Amino acid sequence: MGGRLDLLLGVVLMVSPVFGISSCSFDGQIALYRSCNLTQVPQVLNTTERFLLSFNYIRKVTSSSFPYLEQLQLLELGTQWTPLTIDKEAFINLPNLKILDLGKSQIDFLHLDAFQGLSHLFELRLFACGLSDAVLRDGYFRNLNSLIRLDLSKNQIHSLYLHPSFGELNSLKSIDFSLNQISIVCENNLKLLQGKTLSFLSLAANSLYSKVSMDWGKCMNPFRNMVLETLDVSGNGWTVDITGNFSNAISGSQTSSLILSYHIMGSGFGFNNLKDPDQNTFAGLARNSVIRLDLSYGFIFSLNRRLFETLKDLKVLNLAHNKINKIAREAFNGLDNLQVLNMSHNLLGELYNSNFYGLPKVAYVDLKNNHIGVIQDQTFRVLENLSTLDLRDNALKTINFIPSISDIFLSSNKLVTLPNISLTASFIHLSENRLEHLDVLYFLLQVPRLQILILNQNRLSFCSQSQSTSENPSLEQLFLGENMLQLAWETGLCWNVFKGLSHLQVLYLNNNYLNFLPPGIFSSLIALRGLSLNSNRLTVLSFGDLPANLEILDVSRNQLLVPSPNLFLSLSALDITHNKFICECELSTFISWLNHTNVTIFGSPADIYCMYPNSLFGVSLYSVSTEDCDEEEVLKFLTFSLFILFTVILTLFLVAILVVTKFRGFCFVCYKTVQRLVFKGHPQGTAPDTYKYDAYLCFSSKDFEWVQNALLKHLDTQYSTQNQLNLCFEERDFVPGENHIANIQDAICSSRKIVCLVSRHFLRDGWCLEAFSYAHGRCLSDLNSALIMVVVGSLSQYQLMKHQPIRGFIHKKQYLRWPEDLQDVGWFLNKLSQQILKKEKEKKKDNNNIQLQSVATIS
Repeated sequence: MGGRLDLLLGVVLMVSPVFGISSCSFDGQIALYRSCNLTQVPQVLNTTERFLLSFNYIRKVTSSSFPYLEQLQLLELGTQWTPLTIDKEAFINLPNLKILDLGKSQIDFLHLDAFQGLSHLFELRLFACGLSDAVLRDGYFRNLNSLIRLDLSKNQIHSLYLHPSFGELNSLKSIDFSLNQISIVCENNLKLLQGKTLSFLSLAANSLYSKVSMDWGKCMNPFRNMVLETLDVSGNGWTVDITGNFSNAISGSQTSSLILSYHIMGSGFGFNNLKDPDQNTFAGLARNSVIRLDLSYGFIFSLNRRLFETLKDLKVLNLAHNKINKIAREAFNGLDNLQVLNMSHNLLGELYNSNFYGLPKVAYVDLKNNHIGVIQDQTFRVLENLSTLDLRDNALKTINFIPSISDIFLSSNKLVTLPNISLTASFIHLSENRLEHLDVLYFLLQVPRLQILILNQNRLSFCSQSQSTSENPSLEQLFLGENMLQLAWETGLCWNVFKGLSHLQVLYLNNNYLNFLPPGIFSSLIALRGLSLNSNRLTVLSFGDLPANLEILDVSRNQLLVPSPNLFLSLSALDITHNKFICECELSTFISWLNHTNVTIFGSPADIYCMYPNSLFGVSLYSVSTEDCDEEEVLKFLTFSLFILFTVILTLFLVAILVVTKFRGFCFVCYKTVQRLVFKGHPQGTAPDTYKYDAYLCFSSKDFEWVQNALLKHLDTQYSTQNQLNLCFEERDFVPGENHIANIQDAICSSRKIVCLVSRHFLRDGWCLEAFSYAHGRCLSDLNSALIMVVVGSLSQYQLMKHQPIRGFIHKKQYLRWPEDLQDVGWFLNKLSQQILKKEKEKKKDNNNIQLQSVATIS
């Protein structure tokens, strides 16, 4: 895959060498001065080989305009924005010039000797220069003995009267007279070309013979004693009669390729004013040895009987872009040597067994972009040498008619399933159909000698039961993109679909909604080199998911969070752009690998970016620092060393710890009992301060009964004299009639600590969330830990993070979680009391470095 891309790139560079330098510059061999607003030819070194001067304002070229450039081979002087004057021997200082391009420059004056001295010139481009008949009549091309190609298209030439010097142009092979105004060409016009062999002669788009009354008896054969490899007379508006007369007139002149496209032959769909060609239309070409005939872009509606009977040597017939709806029996009779038949872009609806009789050697039939919905079973089976059948963009619902051929194109039809028929093909194209069941895929994977299978843009999503696999030793490329394989694989079925493909090299699974890869799905693909998984929903790739010998992997536009670089060590190229990377320390290994790997990474660095945390959103992974993560790794190492050092000591206390853990509630009760006995007569209290309450208890009114039983009875002094906390809560301490916000603010300001009991009811209570915001604001302004958050019930991190004030708190602070085990309640209440009574010094923490972060929670 990569080799083909490199080869293509090399070809582009070879054919476009001037792309490597900027405009208005010179590199010693190529002088590129396009669109530089020049009014005269600039001076360049005598080493120049290519001189490009188009799109300027040069008005005049004389014999002194160019320095002596012995090595110059190409001069481009076309498309000047002002009229151009070319003086006598204007190019005399360019003795080895091979290509001269003056196209699209309006030539006001062309001296008769303008091209003298160009003995090595083999291509002269004079298209769209406003030239008249004089350019042919007056001998402008004298002494151009090496001239091979002459382009005089798009001028104002009305008649072909050739100067005698044309008889001396022995190297001339190609002449283009298209898009002029030449109405008649007769034998006397081209006498000077008799005896020559031309590879190309174009008289296209001249209204030739179509707007004048012709006496073919006097005009005779314009190409007598000439050999024409390609004759282009397209776009002249020829009817069946003109085409027939022309065929008869040129009878006997050898013409290998005849282009008659853009004609007006045929009645068209729904009209009868013009007739379709018949067996007499091309009868005159019987002795012309026509090998290629182009009748495309016309209005032929019906292919009449024995239409091409006289064209015994024809190998390529192009009937594309007509209105063909009917094929008469024996329409192709006589085409014993035809190999390629193109009938694409017509109006065919049904094909019958007799349609293609008389084509014993045809190998390629192109029927794409018709309206074909029904084909009889034997239609193509009579074509013994058929190897390629193109039926794209039709309305087929079955393929019972398909013979055993090498290349089958059936994309963009209406196939819902495939019949169990015998197929033998090396290439099958079935994209853009309506195939749903993976039975189709299992069936096609059993086709002998199949090398390439394309099933993109179908609906493959259903697998009724596991299918048995069969070896396919020939399949090399499999395209399954833009289907719905996730729906099939999530049922646990069809995980063996690739088991028999030991020679598969390229596999496309893009756009299949995949959120997982079935275990071992690629285990049999030992020859796989390229894999496309782009535009799916994969969040993780595990070891063993990818084939061992994979070289090129595309996992772009997935949802990979923290990929392991060890997955990509065997690759030579990787596309991992547009994923959803979580830029925390877990990703540091991948970031380091990304910056140092020899693997070719497709896409720009800006396309590989962080999605989380928000502080790094959109930042390229190449710009993310991992220094802090290195310190964390060192800390982990030291911690592990200490763990090893004290393992023996910890083992000695293991039993004790287990006992305490198992009976921690009882142990805590004993501890409190001993504490009361020791401090009997010495009540513990807190020093008076400026706060009215020890803590403001913020909770939802729907949780009041639970709060009263679980906390108030064990902490609040008004519930029991043994309790030591003076608590404030809404049901008891808020002033009736007072503004609720004012009550909340007063409670927060009058309390040393604010305890928010976050439950499901709390998250739905707007007043509770408002109170949390005020409390959090006090923490930020006073730089202390006045806010204590207690999570009650089975609330997940995600549910908490949905609320902005809570999310801001837990990003920076720890929170408590109400214990699930009843024996931990006493210990928890004691710890909560200590935090409420604790007075902390104000701290200020400044962190200016962008680094990888993780959220710590207490469970």
